[in-house]
Amino acid sequence: MATDAPAFDFAERVRSAPETPGVYLMRDRKGRIIYIGKARNLRARLRQYLHQQDERFFVHLLRELLGGIELVLTQSDKEALLVENELVKRHQPEFNVKLRDDKNFIHLRLGSEHAWPRLEVVRRPKDDGARYFGPYASASAARATLRRVNGFFGLRSCRDTVFKNRSRPCLEYQIGRCPGMCVLPVDRAGYDESLQQTALFLSGRGGELADGLRAKMLAAAEAEEFEQAARLRDQWQAIEKSLERQRVAFVEEDRDIDVFGLHREGGRVAFAVLRLERGHLIGAETFTQSGAEFPDDEALSELIVRFYDRGAQVPDVLLLPIALDDDETLQSWLHDLRQERGGPRRRPQLQQPQRGDRVRLLEMAQENARQAFDDQLRGSDRALATLEGLRRKLELSRLPRRIECFDNSNIQGTDPVAGMVVFRDGEPEKASYRRFRIRGMDGAADDFATMYQVLVRRFERAQRDGTELPDLVVVDGGPGQLRMAVAALHDLGVHDVDIVGLAKARTQESDDAGSSRRTPERVYKPNQQHPLILPQQSDEVLLLTHLRDEAHRFAITFHRERRGKRTLASALDGIPGVGKARKAALLQTFGSVRALRKATPEAIAAVPGIGPALAAQIQEALGRA
Repeated sequence: MATDAPAFDFAERVRSAPETPGVYLMRDRKGRIIYIGKARNLRARLRQYLHQQDERFFVHLLRELLGGIELVLTQSDKEALLVENELVKRHQPEFNVKLRDDKNFIHLRLGSEHAWPRLEVVRRPKDDGARYFGPYASASAARATLRRVNGFFGLRSCRDTVFKNRSRPCLEYQIGRCPGMCVLPVDRAGYDESLQQTALFLSGRGGELADGLRAKMLAAAEAEEFEQAARLRDQWQAIEKSLERQRVAFVEEDRDIDVFGLHREGGRVAFAVLRLERGHLIGAETFTQSGAEFPDDEALSELIVRFYDRGAQVPDVLLLPIALDDDETLQSWLHDLRQERGGPRRRPQLQQPQRGDRVRLLEMAQENARQAFDDQLRGSDRALATLEGLRRKLELSRLPRRIECFDNSNIQGTDPVAGMVVFRDGEPEKASYRRFRIRGMDGAADDFATMYQVLVRRFERAQRDGTELPDLVVVDGGPGQLRMAVAALHDLGVHDVDIVGLAKARTQESDDAGSSRRTPERVYKPNQQHPLILPQQSDEVLLLTHLRDEAHRFAITFHRERRGKRTLASALDGIPGVGKARKAALLQTFGSVRALRKATPEAIAAVPGIGPALAAQIQEALGRA
């Protein structure tokens, strides 16, 4: 078992720190990074933590909590910001701001690599020369916008592989949503104009676009080009209708503005971001954080970096509730980021308004942050009540704040794997999920032995590395799986962790009247013959089933990945010129036979060591398979 390091001399570390820009990494006494920050003067910043007299919980614990502080010296404040950003993304420290739930970070991408560019939904922007719009609140919202845009402007919607292999126009052409450039001659200038109109619309300049279309419509009518005028009229009216919901302006502005709100009580903080384009509110996002013990200006500065680094478009103005110590550095970084993404040359402004309409916007953002804080607090209270209910009803030794659930996955014993998911305070903690490749059991479907192996490996590692143990272990299954899990912990000498089995509800056979019923979810405890039946609609059962279903999803996803890679490896066997190294490169790039079959020859040839000739040979072999 790992032991704690000797007491850390915080005062001596402050005295030895240089008075230069840089990044500091705070580690706890087990060596784990718990906070990463930046400073234009490292010694002055660390001295603040050593001597600051305030009520922040974290500051009072620093002397006991810290095991060391590492410094990374940089040449400038901006370089310190860049280094901090990369290190935070890599290590995800406990006390740094986290923008959770990556599934929300959806964008629309308008590329330029194809002769006839198309608009597509992507998860994360890349530095690839394309234009990105978003983020959107959900994939459904992004796809609804995509359908609307394609309907307005007639852009190509098919994938590159479909486009390349078409021999006649598709249904999109028949209904007038695509000009059919895959097989028909299409006016290049007209398509380029459609691309420019798409960018205007998605950039929030729909009013400017509508005015331009109306002017062209009137000019075409005056020139007696009535068919063209009718087409422009339909397009103009459709865009006008789409813009109606944005007609209420919050402020008279001709610039894009993001408004940040912040509400804090102790170690809990909530942020709100209101996004306005030309005075019209187009979106709002909120974020909450627990354990945010560092100053408000540090927390807000870090939120801004996380928010725009994930892909949000940088506006002309950022309205902030407080002044930031590093506002000039942040402003410079935002300007560079804007230029990299092909945005306007204007330098973004960071402002703390004192009067006028912008103060009203700031108050609105502050109120949204306060509401998000209250909602999160109510959710936390309910989560703790649910955990207390579990502790009481299952007679656990302590409150199950960290719960780990294990599930196995295989098909007739092939590619056996297992997954471990972690819930903390009733919510998934995805950074702590773990995947296990089962050793020595391929071809033998033995769920009991698999469960024993996984539990042994998980707790052996905890004993070796001194990592955090769960308060409760849940295994997916009944008495058999539970017995193996208990045996694993007993053999390792682990006696202070509660463990239960959760048997899934199942449908029983129909009776003579043809009706059937489902058994309840059952919880098995060690050394108890009969299961516990909790109220099936209770928060406790809902939490346990959510945990079990998440473990099942996680394990089966991993199993599909392994099975797909094994199938691809088998399909590549026997292809002349595809040896071990090239097979590994193809596996890493495509991951499955299906993905490789759908890939273009150019994409296959781009894999290191392949080339055009071998790519053609691979496609031919897979086509025969």
